[in-house]
Amino acid sequence: MAQAFIDFLQSTGFAAITFQQIIMLLISFLLLYLAIRKEFEPLLLLPIAFGMMLTNLPLAGLMQGPLVETVNQAHGVMGSTMSSNVYNGMFETTQPGGLLWYFYQGDHLGLFPPIIFLGIGAMTDFGPLIANPKSLLLGAAAQFGIYTTFIGAIGTGLFNAQEAAAIAIIGGADGPTAIFLASKIAGHLLGAIAVAAYSYMALVPVIQPPIMKALTTKEERMIKMKQLRKVSKLEKILFPIATTLIVSLIVPPATALVGMLMLGNLFKESGVVARLEDTAKNALINIITIFLGVSVGATATAEAFLNIKTIAIMALGVLAFAIGTAAGVILAKIMNKISGGDINPLIGSAGVSAVPMAARVSQKVGQQENPSNFLLMHAMGPNVAGVIGSAVSAGVLLSLFG
Repeated sequence: MAQAFIDFLQSTGFAAITFQQIIMLLISFLLLYLAIRKEFEPLLLLPIAFGMMLTNLPLAGLMQGPLVETVNQAHGVMGSTMSSNVYNGMFETTQPGGLLWYFYQGDHLGLFPPIIFLGIGAMTDFGPLIANPKSLLLGAAAQFGIYTTFIGAIGTGLFNAQEAAAIAIIGGADGPTAIFLASKIAGHLLGAIAVAAYSYMALVPVIQPPIMKALTTKEERMIKMKQLRKVSKLEKILFPIATTLIVSLIVPPATALVGMLMLGNLFKESGVVARLEDTAKNALINIITIFLGVSVGATATAEAFLNIKTIAIMALGVLAFAIGTAAGVILAKIMNKISGGDINPLIGSAGVSAVPMAARVSQKVGQQENPSNFLLMHAMGPNVAGVIGSAVSAGVLLSLFG
């Protein structure tokens, strides 16, 4: 009886848990606290944190791949493999993998991020960008953080070119794009990159304001911008079509992200597929967000996460984000000088593609100096331009290092 009780205890997770797994569970609890209590990007941070908790529970096997046995008809089982091909008279029998392993295939195969972009497109109004095309420059400037961080990551000596490119895209403040690129060229770093990307997206209201205030004067922050012109329905319909054609012809690897983003937007602006628009921006994106968040969190195992590279990724990620914010503000200051003082430099910080949080931060900081100042719609131009810019940057890096 005593031996049976001992055997039972040894079969529990309590007996198998490691110190490293305990650390990862504590990290997941911290992320859950930030998502629930502080409401830092909860729609993704909460499932990511819970996925991290699930994958670090010992003996659960939720991220274990399927066991495939290669069998010879004459001599029985020959060995185990992850292949499912039939060859040389052999056949294979499969034991199912863990639940989260199957969810993760949507990340690994690059399926979930474009679907997320479809929903984002259905929720996005590109009118402010169309009304003020100069916003494209601010969205492009914010991508400067990506390329400088790539150089910095290479300079650490810890990462090869593919890993550095996947880390650098964190500077775009676009979680789905970061996951898309990392899954293509540095899948083993996906967990750390995803956690860094979404953590810094959630911390936009904390990270950006000090940089914005340090780079602008009080007078610049008080600048009131003229109301944007009204954009016609025809312009809004032509924009996603033209953008898809132009971007895809210039940077073909970006087609999956940009194409789905613009398809979702065409659903919205065409006005003839209300059901598709509603599905894309509600049910579909919510379902995929659950699968994406939980499976990305599940890649953050103790073995993959607790190392010097993860610390470096977190440091490089915040550097990329800070540089992107600063580059957008500096270019907006230059544009303000050239235009004769018509552009509030605060909108440049919205060039990172954390939609719409970065635009709201521009609005909030501007109103702190001038309560009658309304910068939100002006900031939405660079903000949505940043979404396109980060997807294009991902396509460029993928074409170079994929």
